[in-house]
Amino acid sequence: MSLGTAEDDPGSEIHIPAEIDWHMLDKSKFFYLGAALFSGVSFTLYPMVVLKTRQQVSSSRFSCLNMSCAIMRYEGLRGFYKGFGTSLMGTVPARALYMASLEVTKSNVGTALLELGFSETTAVAVANAAAGVTSAMAAQLVWTPVDVVSQRLMVQGSGGSKNILGNHNYESYRNGFDAFRKILCADGARGFYRGFGISILTYAPSNAVWWTSYSMVHRFIWGTFGSYMSKGKTESNDNLSGFRPNSKTVVAVQGLSAVIASGVSAIVTMPLDTIKTRLQVLDSEEHGRRRPLTFVQTVRNLVKEGGLPACYRGLGPRWASMSLSATTMITTYEFLKRMSTKSQ
Repeated sequence: MSLGTAEDDPGSEIHIPAEIDWHMLDKSKFFYLGAALFSGVSFTLYPMVVLKTRQQVSSSRFSCLNMSCAIMRYEGLRGFYKGFGTSLMGTVPARALYMASLEVTKSNVGTALLELGFSETTAVAVANAAAGVTSAMAAQLVWTPVDVVSQRLMVQGSGGSKNILGNHNYESYRNGFDAFRKILCADGARGFYRGFGISILTYAPSNAVWWTSYSMVHRFIWGTFGSYMSKGKTESNDNLSGFRPNSKTVVAVQGLSAVIASGVSAIVTMPLDTIKTRLQVLDSEEHGRRRPLTFVQTVRNLVKEGGLPACYRGLGPRWASMSLSATTMITTYEFLKRMSTKSQ
């Protein structure tokens, strides 16, 4: 793909690696390599997810440092990986659905908009937003049940770490299979889709905001970089045409774009994510019987615990997790697509 870098010098352009469309990929290699690569990414970032989840369900405010120290002191390193096995089981099918939906939608919508006469910038932004929504909705069919089970395992503290989580009602689970059995017995199949609606309301706009922000920031950075290089070359009577940034520069731009997009997405959707997590994890107790919390009860509890600031508990770990995950994901994803390109 070529990006024009100066309006008054159409010959000046930066050549960055071309976009790889869905029809150019070897699908088998794409999914198998993707499963392996993203499983490694999930393992690396899982402790931040545990911290975020525990902060969101805690009735009191604790810093990441205090929460981390409590987990390490009373549960050890294993405490940061509670529910990881269950989460990993859902990674492969969920990622497969996510990537397939993302690429198919982005390719088809982008092509259709260009044929209708929309500018490339508009087509890219709308296609990325549409792809973010459809991929999130498809992935949540798998991720919501996995989230319900894994998050319940995440918040099971032991010893003194239970105190830091507050006085919420938690069922005790031995492992993922035990949690699956107890949820099925208590709530039926519907129990695995607690918070499904709010998950869609959280992740669909979150993905739409992220992919749109990413594409816009990515193009803005390259445009700004190109304008700067163009001015420098003009002053030295050099020609920018044909300039090709090295792989480190490309990865750096991708990473910076991902961090900025993650910040925007995290801030916009954090309250919904906190409500979703509580709906999936917490129960109320009436007459000695556990019942799922309703949306209204969850919001009312958050208002009592501090209002809007309570909705932003865990923002730091979520932003860090999203930034690291997104940076790793987008660089891994682009690498994966190039590894999976069909031989000509």
